[in-house]
Amino acid sequence: MEENNKNHAVLSARNVHTTFHTHGRSVQAVRGVSFHVEHKEILAVVGESGSGKSVLMKSIMGLMPDNAEVVADETRFQEQELSIMTPEQLRKIRGKEIAMVFQDPMTALNPLRTIGYHLVEVLKRHRKMNGKEAQKEAIEVLKQVGISSPEKRLMQYPHEFSGGMRQRALIAMALCCKPKLLIADEPTTALDVTIQAQILELLKKIQEENGMSVVLITHDLGVVASLSHRICVMYGGLIMEEGLTDEIFYAPKHPYTKALLRAIPRPQSGSRERLESIPGMAPSLASPPPGCPFAERCKFARETCNEGIPQYRVYSDTQRAMCIFSDEELSAMEKEVQ
Repeated sequence: MEENNKNHAVLSARNVHTTFHTHGRSVQAVRGVSFHVEHKEILAVVGESGSGKSVLMKSIMGLMPDNAEVVADETRFQEQELSIMTPEQLRKIRGKEIAMVFQDPMTALNPLRTIGYHLVEVLKRHRKMNGKEAQKEAIEVLKQVGISSPEKRLMQYPHEFSGGMRQRALIAMALCCKPKLLIADEPTTALDVTIQAQILELLKKIQEENGMSVVLITHDLGVVASLSHRICVMYGGLIMEEGLTDEIFYAPKHPYTKALLRAIPRPQSGSRERLESIPGMAPSLASPPPGCPFAERCKFARETCNEGIPQYRVYSDTQRAMCIFSDEELSAMEKEVQ
């Protein structure tokens, strides 16, 4: 499936492994992940905290600490192999062609520098603008992300912005160099529901206007329903299921995906229903299970689930799931459980 789409991808990665070596032990945060991002699409990477979502994208961007070991068969961005680049070559791509919006704006922004300083420095470094040109462009970018009175806002500090405005400022920084790929790492986590919706709508609007690709990392399937084109569901350092958004929401194949969907509130249904929780805890990636990482929490698990990491079952050109059971077998077992 990856091979069929590689020619259309702005980013493709094959068999990515990321291991942290710390305190005499190794934590296998990403355990052989392959995926791609197509031109002008929004790919959502969804999963519980600790599933490896952020580590995967930071590994590809070369943003890992010294105790992290990243190995991959391929990490290719627009025909350029990232894994063989020097740190200096990677720095030229980061921010300019691939930009990242981090989870916590207060730690991503320097509290001692104005918002204008952050934007102007990016423009000077990556687009070689002088101070006057950079300030004019910074004002335009702040307008683009919906910040009013941008001339005044340039002179303010991060603590003078609300949470939603700080997130918009981070998005503005990412957009300064008109990147081909934007990676948004949990961009709405610390925001209230109303501001969440505004930020997501802003991302969609900017993606359509600029024709760029977006990777949206989130733990909440609900926020990507109307935003993404495709979804990768991660768990235990692996992609459990991948498919078009409609395939994931209306024809999920993996028990983990189905469990996540059953945990989403549906207030529009009009009926009061108890949400299903997923029992148990995510596996420790310091000693990951030999088989399917979801087996301990899966109500359909059998002994064979622990005998090795399952191969993907391919259901269409766009959908695959890492489960030893077919969709028909799972449906039959679900009837037995009920």
